[in-house]
Amino acid sequence: MDFNLSEEALELQEAARDLAQKRIIPMAMEMDEKAETPRDLITECAELGYFGLTVPEEYDGLGMSTTVFMAVLEEICAASAGFGIMLSVHNSLACEIINQFGSEELKKKYLPVMATGEKIGSYCITEPNAGTDVASLSATAELSGDYYILNGTKSFVTNAAYAGVFIIFAKTHPEDGRHGISCFVVDADAEGLTLGAAEKKCGIKASDTREISLQDVKVPKANLLGHERDGFRMAVSILNSGRIGVSFQAIGIARSALEEAIKYSKERKQFGQPIANFQAIQFKLAEMATRLDAGRLLGYRAAQLKDNGQPCHREASMAKLFCSQMANYVCNEAVQIHGGYGYIKEYAVERYFRDARVTELYEGTTEAQRMVISRDLLKD
Repeated sequence: MDFNLSEEALELQEAARDLAQKRIIPMAMEMDEKAETPRDLITECAELGYFGLTVPEEYDGLGMSTTVFMAVLEEICAASAGFGIMLSVHNSLACEIINQFGSEELKKKYLPVMATGEKIGSYCITEPNAGTDVASLSATAELSGDYYILNGTKSFVTNAAYAGVFIIFAKTHPEDGRHGISCFVVDADAEGLTLGAAEKKCGIKASDTREISLQDVKVPKANLLGHERDGFRMAVSILNSGRIGVSFQAIGIARSALEEAIKYSKERKQFGQPIANFQAIQFKLAEMATRLDAGRLLGYRAAQLKDNGQPCHREASMAKLFCSQMANYVCNEAVQIHGGYGYIKEYAVERYFRDARVTELYEGTTEAQRMVISRDLLKD
């Protein structure tokens, strides 16, 4: 596989790095403390086309590949994983599922306004009693004339407060378990759709996360993605994009933690010399860098397989499994290298340490990834 990026991709990556250095990093600590993303930053990224990176050009997007988007996402997440997650969910999940499974009518209605950032996308599948066990969804969608009536509760909804469009999974045939799940595009201003309070999280605080409630929400029949009962199949397909996205969120976080650890080890002196001179520190840095590079290669392999239209279910899970664990390892070691200062909010590694933890939880836990990989290995 050739992991070299095209000239256009390198230009987009460099532009993202420049934005991260000049705009995002200076406000990253404040975004974490206030648990919000400034609207002007969202507007600026929308003007740069970041909300339409993977949307086809015919729908006013940039039409970039998953590989290119991941190169950009790494740069953004290296500055603020909380903000990067907004872009990841919007592009990799919300826009992706409409583009893959939506009717031409739905694509024309939603993708252009999502590509410009006018409407930000959110993705709602998890419920209070249904996480990895998707078949246990209790949200329902009952057909009544020209509308589906949605009822239920969705939890851990990313981008909820900023969203103009919600992708919602609900059961049209509750008696059929996972085979009874369907998927809908729902406008944020739909009557009966209400937002809960923002969740107070350990990390990725700049990312808005909350519960949404659906009470007799009327959704036009035309807003059904694919066909009834297609929901589970679509969710599994889109998970590949989401898991590759989480891989590069983890890579971005880990890269910044490593850079901070290298910088600190050169500046911090003990016993009359920089701690970078000590073999114990050198070995930590070597292991951190090696795991980071290995994770990036796994991530790009999965992204390129997806771009080439090849199966990538196992590879996406491998990347997500390895990169999420790698990020937690690297961030833990970065804190250790900083000593007591690594536990203080003044130092960025404290934030990276908190931000990395969730990468082993969402888009399928570490344990779920092992299940996916092992089942694929053992299938006949």
